[in-house]
Amino acid sequence: MALSQNKALSQTGEAAPRWSQHDTSWMLSLFGTAVGAGILFLPINIGVGGFWPLVIMALLAGPMTFLAHRGLARFVLSSSRPDADFTDVVEEHFGVGAGRLIALLYFLSIFPILLIYGVGLTNTVESFLIHQLGITPPSRVLLSGGLIFAMIAVMMAGEKAMLKAFAVIVYPLAAILAGLSLYLVPNWQFPVMTVWPQWQELSLTLWLAVPVTVFAFSHAAAISSFVHAQRRHYGAQAGAKSEHILRRTSVMLIVFVLFFVFSCVLSLTPAQLMEAKAQNVSVLSYLANVHNSPFIVALGPLIAFIAITSSFLGHFMGARESLNGLLHKQTGVAVAKLDKLGIVLMFLSIWLAAVLNPSILGMMEALSGPVIAMILFILPMLAVYRVEGLKAYRGQLSTYFVLVVGLLAVSAILYNLL
Repeated sequence: MALSQNKALSQTGEAAPRWSQHDTSWMLSLFGTAVGAGILFLPINIGVGGFWPLVIMALLAGPMTFLAHRGLARFVLSSSRPDADFTDVVEEHFGVGAGRLIALLYFLSIFPILLIYGVGLTNTVESFLIHQLGITPPSRVLLSGGLIFAMIAVMMAGEKAMLKAFAVIVYPLAAILAGLSLYLVPNWQFPVMTVWPQWQELSLTLWLAVPVTVFAFSHAAAISSFVHAQRRHYGAQAGAKSEHILRRTSVMLIVFVLFFVFSCVLSLTPAQLMEAKAQNVSVLSYLANVHNSPFIVALGPLIAFIAITSSFLGHFMGARESLNGLLHKQTGVAVAKLDKLGIVLMFLSIWLAAVLNPSILGMMEALSGPVIAMILFILPMLAVYRVEGLKAYRGQLSTYFVLVVGLLAVSAILYNLL
């Protein structure tokens, strides 16, 4: 009964309950999950294709972000079980075999990102201690272990502690992004607006920019846990409230991240963007060299540290829930017991990766990309035509839009890999 009411609310578009502190906390959590250290490379990766492709992708970024995450939230809410997580939902709708395979791929798409963040956080803090503070850091084993333990401890402290941690982290991150964007405004150089790239060149640039844009704003790893929290908090109104929070999260992401991207891109010439791309350095490192600014140099490690920390927490939330679901279905052991085992296993794995500092992490991230795109864009749209509870969304323009974007993202990723 509760599920049918929930669907009715989300389908009829009934107004969600008034905005609360709970909603603000989750909006910040989703924002923090999306904004990882990759934001320091985003202006170069998305701006190197030229000004007009950047403008077009900026216009598409909002609908892509909101509609895709709304679709994934609806998919999780479509289960007949009110306590179902992502692994339960895919098994219910696609059968035991296919469901468990999809759930395993989902976990394997998130987990490598945690390994990358473990390495990135250790490297960032180690570099900051040496170059900015002039302090000899502790051994890499102790430094990485302490940092990873501290972040996992926040997650184990419960939902309230996690949401407070996100609030503490995300407000400074948003303020720094906005401040730096404004700081660069006097250096803006507007391109010639009348020069359009050739259609073939433009279409190729836009196609290859789709996955970059998708992952820059992706908070898919936290969506299942987010939906669960709304179900516990709002009951039958979880669908309408989830959509409300996701809409505001998308707006916040678009405003802060795209302002940062445009400000950085307009501060550099096309030749400089190409040079930065060739050097594979972050946009702040390149800008600091161009403008000879110690202020920008100091901000680089700070933004990286805050962004990695916030995104780590969001991705750990998704990996933890996913691993618990997989282990429970394989062993039948209670989730409460498996949770502790899963946390220990993930801690040891992330710690080992941070100590070893392997060079294969980029490839691991590239391989997780297609799976994330399929789960965020394609799977929920296929479910619309398979699941009776989602039939109200069949034939809608937004459904086709998300599906097409997902196919473009997956094909562009595979093209780049091959």
